[in-house]
Amino acid sequence: MSQIEAVGQAPAAQSARAHGFWALTLGSVGVVFGDIGTSPLYAVREALAHARGGASDLAVLGVVSLIFWALVLVVTIKYLVVVMRADNQGEGGTLALMALAQHALGRRSLWVVVLGVCGAALFYGDGLITPAISVLSAAEGLAAAPVVGPVLAPYVLPAATCILVALFMVQSRGTATVGRFFGPVTLVWFAVLAAMGIAYILKEPRVLMGLSPYYGVRLLISDGWLGLAILGSVFLVVTGAEALYADIGHFGKGPIRTAWLAVAFPCLMLNYLGQGALVLADPAAQADPFFRMIPAFAYWPVLALTTAATVIASQAVITGAFSMTQQAVQLGLLPRLDIRRTSETVSGQIYVPQVNALLMIGVIFLLYMFRNSSNLAAAYGIAVTATMVITVLLAFVVMRRQWGWSLPLAIAVAAPLLALDLVFFGANTLKIAQGGWFPLLLGASLVLVMWTWRTGSESLAAKSRRESVPLADLIRTLQARPPFRVAGTAVFLTSDPDAAPVALMHNLKHNRVLHEQNIILSVVTSDEPRVAEDQRVTVETLAPDFRRVRIAYGFMESPNVPKALGLARRQGVRFDIMATSFFLGRRSVVPTAGGSMPLWQDRLFVYLMRNAANPTDFFRIPPGRVVELGAQMTV
Repeated sequence: MSQIEAVGQAPAAQSARAHGFWALTLGSVGVVFGDIGTSPLYAVREALAHARGGASDLAVLGVVSLIFWALVLVVTIKYLVVVMRADNQGEGGTLALMALAQHALGRRSLWVVVLGVCGAALFYGDGLITPAISVLSAAEGLAAAPVVGPVLAPYVLPAATCILVALFMVQSRGTATVGRFFGPVTLVWFAVLAAMGIAYILKEPRVLMGLSPYYGVRLLISDGWLGLAILGSVFLVVTGAEALYADIGHFGKGPIRTAWLAVAFPCLMLNYLGQGALVLADPAAQADPFFRMIPAFAYWPVLALTTAATVIASQAVITGAFSMTQQAVQLGLLPRLDIRRTSETVSGQIYVPQVNALLMIGVIFLLYMFRNSSNLAAAYGIAVTATMVITVLLAFVVMRRQWGWSLPLAIAVAAPLLALDLVFFGANTLKIAQGGWFPLLLGASLVLVMWTWRTGSESLAAKSRRESVPLADLIRTLQARPPFRVAGTAVFLTSDPDAAPVALMHNLKHNRVLHEQNIILSVVTSDEPRVAEDQRVTVETLAPDFRRVRIAYGFMESPNVPKALGLARRQGVRFDIMATSFFLGRRSVVPTAGGSMPLWQDRLFVYLMRNAANPTDFFRIPPGRVVELGAQMTV
């Protein structure tokens, strides 16, 4: 290539990179900031409702001040500056951070696993409330509509129910097609938020005094213990901040930071200031400042846009729940589930029917249990604050062991962030009696399920190991007394590559035959989100007719055994899918007293095992090539 050609291509490459960066930035506006972007619907209203002065100047300026500094300290400093540095090879989220902390420690740590399990379980509690409060808040705009509001008020709950049921029903089709509109629609939403805010700021510019921390501190001091309730409501403006960290694998750090600093943060703050200005000018607007600030001529278009924004926010949470479930399954915290890809071209487009059904039932239950967004706001926040506390604790491990920070430096950074989260957590504990118990109860139930599955699986593996025959000993025995041979290749799946697989032992015992080629196959999950193709398969020759194959996947990947075995051909493994039989050992587990877990927990583990997805489907093995051989075990 000549220098002239190189010079000509350089600007084109830079232009392509710039285009990709801005496309990711636009995409992150829709997916990452959907939840935090719908907080203006209810946050200011709830905070002012708890302030002793109601719509007084101090109450309004104090709430605006607390909102501004919450966004600065929690979202901008904690997440954008500190937490987003702790990515696991470009991936974020509670389980990715747990895996990174485990990798940094170089060993399995019980308390790190406990923190990861609790963080993942609490995410589902938050994931139930977000769609309910977001869509219901938008539907309540019907009751606030000019002239016809009283007539439409009885239809708020049915309208929210219809929207949410429709949203869950279309999940199986995927969002690859409509997902491209999420960014542009949410960008328009943020622009409308900013425009409405500016209009009222110009009428009451003194609201800008609320940017000073003086008014926030003064409000908390003057309201005494009531200040904790105000902080609990102010925290609603940062719910969804975890998405900034959880979604860095999809969009990257640069686009997310740019989208927050250039779009989401200024537009949100302008709207919060505008709502404050409206209440300063008209104290009666305190009852519902967001819908009161919409001009009458634009009310219905803005309400339609509001509904679209809340649906997008809900979709982001549902997609996050699917992704979290996939990670939990791969990391051994949940049993195998039916995880379906809804797009062959768009990465991360998956659908988990069981999770979708449970979320839909839970969200509809919440709608009719709490009935309005104010009641839901009373339950919202405690699961999020607990997750944020867990994030800081896991990040501290990464600071010390992964980044090599000194103890004083790690404490100097983590301690203020932890103190901030604990203040918000303490404020949100006041909500437990008002409904905050629900996400905590759900989280505790999921912790029990995850811990039961992990403990039961480890107990079962240990028992199998004690009762199994070492693979090396079996191979020597077969060489000394060779059985009858049949043509083809047999693949025996096992979780313990050093022990003779149960299916192999049963095949020899009952069928009394051995294939010409035998592969002892184990599928393992790495602490890394993805494994490179050249490191996917490891082959070890044990004997002329026995090979041990290890297939590694990251916790963000879905296993595909036939495809991985195709890669093994490069290492000398002969693999023809039509001449290969896959032998799976199916365990029939029976609960028994006196085991490693109480009898009731044994029964829960057995229930989870019986309802786990078929390994044939999970590993994408052609059903016509599978032979299952069972054995009964006690746990």
